Amino acid sequence: MTTVYLAIAEVKGGALRQVSFEVITAARQASGEGSTVASVLIGNDVSRFANELAAYGADHVYVVEHDDLRHYNAEAYDASLQEVIQAAQPKAIFFGHTSIGKDLAPLSAASLQAGQISDIIALETDAASGSILYTRPIYAGKAFEQRTFTSAQSVVTVRPNNFPLPSCEAGRTAPVVNIAYPAPTLRTVIRDVVTQAAGRVDLSEAKIVISGGRGIKSTAGFKPLEELAEVLNGAVGASRGACDAGYCDYALQIGQTGKVVTPELYIACGISGAIQHVAGMSQSRVIIAINKDPDAPIFQIADYGIVGDLFEVVPLLTAQFKQQLKSGSAD
Repeated sequence: MTTVYLAIAEVKGGALRQVSFEVITAARQASGEGSTVASVLIGNDVSRFANELAAYGADHVYVVEHDDLRHYNAEAYDASLQEVIQAAQPKAIFFGHTSIGKDLAPLSAASLQAGQISDIIALETDAASGSILYTRPIYAGKAFEQRTFTSAQSVVTVRPNNFPLPSCEAGRTAPVVNIAYPAPTLRTVIRDVVTQAAGRVDLSEAKIVISGGRGIKSTAGFKPLEELAEVLNGAVGASRGACDAGYCDYALQIGQTGKVVTPELYIACGISGAIQHVAGMSQSRVIIAINKDPDAPIFQIADYGIVGDLFEVVPLLTAQFKQQLKSGSAD
């Protein structure tokens, strides 16, 4: 019998989130030879994404569609996923470490009486035992631990931007298995979701993040950061200090009590570098700090530091990047 690994896909803003493909990579790395990696689509009008998941390596695609699934509801989504699990009998289930994944994964683990490892950034096979070792950061990213499963089934959440996207094979198809929505009795019903306007790039999946702290001084102080983010096709974030001061919405907060990001480039503007903020961005590939205080703790973890006024430095960076990008396109 073929061993199945499930990779849970997520749809946001009418498109698949990037982490939907990253969990396919993680599931593929964990699966043995001859195993099957199947993506799972739960929602309303989501079957149209099946071919895209197949192009990125899904061997099968399980689909549960219903109007009750238009908006995320833990009870409805968990009941739907249980139907998929009954049909697929998976050895492991991989979720993105997103707001949905962090909510749904423990429900699945509890239902299966399976072990769960959250927020993994890498995995490898132990040469001695042959078991899979999952690596996750602990102590605000200051250390790492490796864990493995002893349970027959397992549940894993994958931190975005840590596993490479699988190669895309245009035209590749995969069997689509439609699973009937179980129509559970719901204690809560979500009629509508009002979302605040955000940037073009999802903060948790952005390759480049420009973040502001108390040094931004006001809501208007974020404008230079937004202009730089637009040039670099990046996202704007913030420290808790900036959010507490009312300069921006808490949806932008990065840190221990906010979002955890791992972009290729993180530019910290006017951020002192408190441990609570560092916990949310210390795993960034390259960190650039801009601060007037040469003794700011952020410089201790920065790869590059600029001591200066961010309101002078950021516009200069924006102008320079514009020039470089224009030259590059001309070439």
